[in-house]
Amino acid sequence: MKKLVVLGGGYGGMRILQKMLPSELPDDVDLILIDKLPYHCLKTEYYALAAGTESDHEVRVPFPKEERLTLHFGTVDSIDKDNQLVHLRGEDPISYDYLIIGLGCEDKYHGVPGADTYTYSIQSMEKTRRTYEALNNLPPNSVVSVVGAGLSGVELSSELRESRDDLYIRLFDRGETILPMFPKRLSNYVQNWFEKHEVDVISNSDITKVEPDGLYNHEEFIPSDAIIWTAGIQPNKVVRELDVEKDDKGRILLTNHHHLPEDENVFVVGDCASLPHAPSAQLAEGQAEQIATVLKKRWRGEELPNRFPPIKLKGVLGSLGKKHGFGVMGDTALTGRVARLLKSGVLWMYKHHSGV
Repeated sequence: MKKLVVLGGGYGGMRILQKMLPSELPDDVDLILIDKLPYHCLKTEYYALAAGTESDHEVRVPFPKEERLTLHFGTVDSIDKDNQLVHLRGEDPISYDYLIIGLGCEDKYHGVPGADTYTYSIQSMEKTRRTYEALNNLPPNSVVSVVGAGLSGVELSSELRESRDDLYIRLFDRGETILPMFPKRLSNYVQNWFEKHEVDVISNSDITKVEPDGLYNHEEFIPSDAIIWTAGIQPNKVVRELDVEKDDKGRILLTNHHHLPEDENVFVVGDCASLPHAPSAQLAEGQAEQIATVLKKRWRGEELPNRFPPIKLKGVLGSLGKKHGFGVMGDTALTGRVARLLKSGVLWMYKHHSGV
């Protein structure tokens, strides 16, 4: 029997399982998923778990239960491409014939002293739980600093405002305008929401140091009772240490068929892959579907296309608490309740198709 091993049950890994099961695997191929946790986590909703507006149960989905699927729970320490082995912490290695690396990303601290030690995170379920505990145990009138005003920072800050109206919340933005990747009208809408709800957006910030009781913006010390870091991501440590060619962000360079140039049986999906778009759940799912197509065509002896069509992204939706939102769908900018309802609907559909 040959082994198809999937590392990571995130959005890409989950879509691989859905495309292979229950009947798309050849009789001589076993499918093994390796993940730290016994369920798929909805990473796009971690901000709500951290803020205390969603329960742990609401941000996870069970993995499929199929005879052809083996679930192995453990932590990946390294990948030995030469011997086709995945080394696990405290366990015997697992061999593979086909490997799909979907280990996701971690916080990137940009060399800021103290950032990795004194800040909280929403990049993993374990870290988000610690962030939830820290934020919701803060006494009234505490100061919370959120570093990074991208989508995660904006959603976390707004959700936390609705969860804890007694807190002083500061959102640090490196740019002059919040969410510059969105249309100006949409950016202004988000800025106005924060002004109305008394979230202090600090533009043109440069966090130079983090200490246990606060941070330095440029040279000014700002006391903080909790600091959450949402100011950048990088590929998982296992991928960073893998001896393969990468782009300037540390993501792995791939062929048109999403495998390593030197090994057609090792694929990379999601945040660790060098792709023309910013990492997202949609992108990981689209890429996973193409990887599944490559494998199934190979197994059937069918010819592969020279390249796949570009992965189409439907748009980006963000929340401002439970009642308001923003986003772009196609060429249309959306704000207010409609955007928030659309985001809730997308989440409901995802859970529904995942069997929840």
